[in-house]
Amino acid sequence: MQQTYKLVIDCPDQVGLVASVSQFLADHNATIVEASHHTDLQTGRFFMRHEIGASTLTLNAESFVKEFTPLANEYQMNWKFTDSSKKQRVALLASLESHCLVDILHRWHTGELYCDIPVIIGNHPQMKQFADWYKVPFHWVDFKALGKEAAFAQIKTLLQEYKIDLTVLARFMQILPDTLCQELQGKAINIHHSFLPSFAGAKPYQQAYDRGVKLIGATCHYVTKDLDEGPIIEQSVKRISHSDNAADMVRKGKDCEVTALAHGVRYHLEDRVIIHRNKTVVFA
Repeated sequence: MQQTYKLVIDCPDQVGLVASVSQFLADHNATIVEASHHTDLQTGRFFMRHEIGASTLTLNAESFVKEFTPLANEYQMNWKFTDSSKKQRVALLASLESHCLVDILHRWHTGELYCDIPVIIGNHPQMKQFADWYKVPFHWVDFKALGKEAAFAQIKTLLQEYKIDLTVLARFMQILPDTLCQELQGKAINIHHSFLPSFAGAKPYQQAYDRGVKLIGATCHYVTKDLDEGPIIEQSVKRISHSDNAADMVRKGKDCEVTALAHGVRYHLEDRVIIHRNKTVVFA
């Protein structure tokens, strides 16, 4: 895989901004592999993602940050500069349903998701079999024995010990406490079933079947203290007909869940997502 750097920028829209960044890159012999721009006309914000070939750039990562900082300050940028050769460390949290967990593990194992997965955390011991198969350390956090406060304290400690960059809730059926949501802001991704219309509570697919819905789907989003209301990264839908029963909806819903979650995780790992207020710009 070719080593690249990603320069991701979010700032007030201004005349000359793109020209200034382009000139800086040209001055340091940067080869632009991929470039994406977007202006939010309602908020007056400008978003940019440049992927740069590392082999031609005359600056290393540390020097680039130092040299680029004055320009970033001039244009009031929120920005980051990342190196593709440094894999992000991803923790997977799971409960009883395994489809999202196994799908992410398979995509990681085959190289589709470029990251390290040093730990899987489950609140049910059954998930250990999948961790063992992929040779990933597994930690069972017993919520019933510990209670929620102590259990989440243990999870927080594990995330710190494994130096986790991204936490993925792969159908983890426990609501993260507000304090942990705050600490993981922009660094935790969740997947949940979403319907048009939506159905809360128990047996959502049965509720959807009873209402005769024509579309089902799933939403991949960042975790916030507002349950299932964080910035949306990716969504997937499937059409339903009168011949589909509740079991068919569950099967098709799982397809949506694994697809949306995998895409959302990949976009995050590749620095393609910029959070703006409660929305995202995704340069897919």
